[in-house]
Amino acid sequence: MVRGASAAGLTTGRVVHGTGRRIRKATSADGAGESGLAKLIELHALNSFGDMLITVALASTIFFSVPTGEARGRVALYLVITMAPFALLAPVIGPLLDRVPHGRRAAMAMSMLGRAVLAWTMAGTITSGNLALYPLALGCLVASKAYGVVRSVVVPRLKPARVTLVKANSRVTLAGLLATGIAAPVGGLLHLLGPSWPLRGAFLVFVIGTLMAFHLPHQVDSAKGEERAVLHASPTPLPELADGSAAPAKRPKASLRTVGPAVMLGLRAVAALRGLSGFLMLFLAFLLRAEPVGGLAPTAALGLVAVAAGVGNALGSVLGSWLRTRGSEVTITSMLLLATTAAAASALWYGLVTMLVVAAVAGVAGSLAKLALDALIQRDVPEAVRTSTFARSETLMQLSWVAGGTLGILLPLNGTLGLSIAAAILATVLLWTVVALLRSGVRSGAPHPRVA
Repeated sequence: MVRGASAAGLTTGRVVHGTGRRIRKATSADGAGESGLAKLIELHALNSFGDMLITVALASTIFFSVPTGEARGRVALYLVITMAPFALLAPVIGPLLDRVPHGRRAAMAMSMLGRAVLAWTMAGTITSGNLALYPLALGCLVASKAYGVVRSVVVPRLKPARVTLVKANSRVTLAGLLATGIAAPVGGLLHLLGPSWPLRGAFLVFVIGTLMAFHLPHQVDSAKGEERAVLHASPTPLPELADGSAAPAKRPKASLRTVGPAVMLGLRAVAALRGLSGFLMLFLAFLLRAEPVGGLAPTAALGLVAVAAGVGNALGSVLGSWLRTRGSEVTITSMLLLATTAAAASALWYGLVTMLVVAAVAGVAGSLAKLALDALIQRDVPEAVRTSTFARSETLMQLSWVAGGTLGILLPLNGTLGLSIAAAILATVLLWTVVALLRSGVRSGAPHPRVA
């Protein structure tokens, strides 16, 4: 028995070591190991793993443990107590972090450490399900979004020279999605031990993430050449030097800088797709519990929809690694058209298959359009204001998700009605986007060079 246990231990060690070596090789490809992007990819995977463990713990308490009617009230209360304050705090997160560019590693570490403390505290209150849980959940939400904002502005600093920004973001996003897919069943298994165990697991993950954040390269904290940006469209581009870098501003420091009409076009479209994601998540969750379709149990139907959305997100991230920086406006508009068509078809022929299709399409469209938006920012926004633009765009995306989720809570649980409203909103944004695209035209060109 001792020999057998020893052999099994050695075999397990070799498998773990080999898997770790293959993961490190994949994350370090194309110069990502030398530039430091590989460390950010691994940190983001840990972040997504921990966030999913918290999501599993909250969902089991707020959603699955009570009847549908009561669950809807609890989630509505969750939105009011957590999302409403977050809607007020989110616009502050980007500008606040924008003022501390020299402390980005510390900011990421503090977001991890804060969630570790909050997860451990929630583990002691989650069984009671009282109101004390909601402020703690709000703290986790704010810390998670703060991490997301900093992560968006850090990627351009760590991407290898021969890797485009859209491909770098695709790698980071895909790592997060894979970690989320692994964390979901792990969280389910931990929940079998007790409702507090997923939160204890999240505590351990975030403690490790806190330490990993300080191992990011020092250039993460560099702010050389950076200035603040305002998300405002203008037909007149920023003045540039002959080499493509931003010209020295002769105006006062506080003057407004614009990101250009193409980026604003992309922001509107991607915000609509992010809102669709939030809407589908909450609306379909309650709809399938109240009115199961396809003869499946509510839990099975919800699982299929979640898998479809996850596969769509992963597929969009994979496609993003092949996406060129040219014609990003067309890519974003095409994804918006695809999502609008899927939502309209699902409203006309409401059923399990169409719901799976719209969930998968929303995942593909949202993921690929976001990566195309990253390429637009790389192409049209000089390095001097690029990190500031990422901070503000990430905040806008999170607010859009909140708006979509709120709509999903407020609408009656009628599949045809809800999906028709979603399709109508998407169609309106699509029309707006097409008109803006025709007016501004499609521009291509080399991205602005890095200045730091």
